[in-house]
Amino acid sequence: MTTATSDVILDRMMALHPKIIDLTLDRVWRLLSALDHPEHRLPPVIHIAGTNGKGSTLAMIRAGIEGAGRSAHAYTSPHLARFHERIRLAGDLISEPALTAILDECYAANEGEAITYFEITTIAALLAFARHPADYTLLEVGLGGRLDATNVIDRPELTIITPISIDHEQFLGDTLTKIATEKAGILKRGVPCVVGPQLEDAIDVIETTAAKLGAPLLAYGQHWHVWEERGRLIYQDERGLLDLPLPALPGAHQIENAGAALAALRALNLGEPAYDAAMTDAHWPARMQRLRTGPLVEAAAGAELWLDGGHNPAAGSALAAHLKTLPPRPTHLICGMLNTKDIGGYLRPLADVAATLTAVSIPGEANTLPAEETAAAANTAGLTATTADSVANAIRALTAKDPGARILICGSLYLAGHILRENG
Repeated sequence: MTTATSDVILDRMMALHPKIIDLTLDRVWRLLSALDHPEHRLPPVIHIAGTNGKGSTLAMIRAGIEGAGRSAHAYTSPHLARFHERIRLAGDLISEPALTAILDECYAANEGEAITYFEITTIAALLAFARHPADYTLLEVGLGGRLDATNVIDRPELTIITPISIDHEQFLGDTLTKIATEKAGILKRGVPCVVGPQLEDAIDVIETTAAKLGAPLLAYGQHWHVWEERGRLIYQDERGLLDLPLPALPGAHQIENAGAALAALRALNLGEPAYDAAMTDAHWPARMQRLRTGPLVEAAAGAELWLDGGHNPAAGSALAAHLKTLPPRPTHLICGMLNTKDIGGYLRPLADVAATLTAVSIPGEANTLPAEETAAAANTAGLTATTADSVANAIRALTAKDPGARILICGSLYLAGHILRENG
């Protein structure tokens, strides 16, 4: 078997995509029924929605579960370098033969009916999880929550809502209240929900939804608190105080993500080893990741090279805040974004911390914002911007002018995936 085998089936699945995406779960229920409802046979599910921090929080919870000697399936999206990253079976990336077989089975059961790529691949993950033993199943929402393909679990063990902000307005609505309503759609009657820091409009929606469903909330600022103190992470809830190492994932925003992960692990009663492991063992690529080896690092010739996939205004603010905590060094951005994103909202916070921006188009991505448009938006946001025809050439040009620079490649998970593949 080769990776091309699963790639061929994934390409076939893409061809099934409906001409118009109507956000319903009808297609999902149809195929789940044809496969004898694997969603009913999963290990206990932890379902995670939110705008920012879903993946990082999931990574910390998974590290905590494994640190407690348990195992967890995990489903995340999108992938960066290979589709296999989306599906972990009891901690390990799904193998090529297993992925090929499960995709082929789902494709055959679908019988050529219209279905989105995300829907059918999510169902493939659920089918794989139902057939392999594990102690828990971690499901990350793809888009929204209420009508997301992952929202088919009658009674999860726990739900989590990380910080909500404006993103995907074309699907979820143009106000925080509308978006929060979609995210809160993962709440289930009587099932506890861990809630990360929220703006007032979002927490109002979550609290109202939870009250209607009798879903107990474990909310930041009410039921648990987390902060950094003297280079340590301090977490406190009604059970007491935890004094832990700072998260392995860099960035001040990861303190709050860590708090949500710890609240979840406390709710699961996994004990002290889980809490330490959640902080020290979590790994999540393209979230302020320092690149240390590979051809792009060699091209940087001594400059620091970083990679981040954040792409909305909240991510831009979090990234700017983290850059301010690093040792002083001229910082240059290499940025590529999708044409569906709020590029001005993302770039404005970064104008205070970056010396220049080099805009690139995302290779192989039909919805990329052209480099020229990204550069124009950056200039409007207050950044000195130019363009380059590739990231590698942008790196070479920057290091030729500023050999001691810090270079951050940013703006899109799709660009981040391209970089991880190109850099080996």
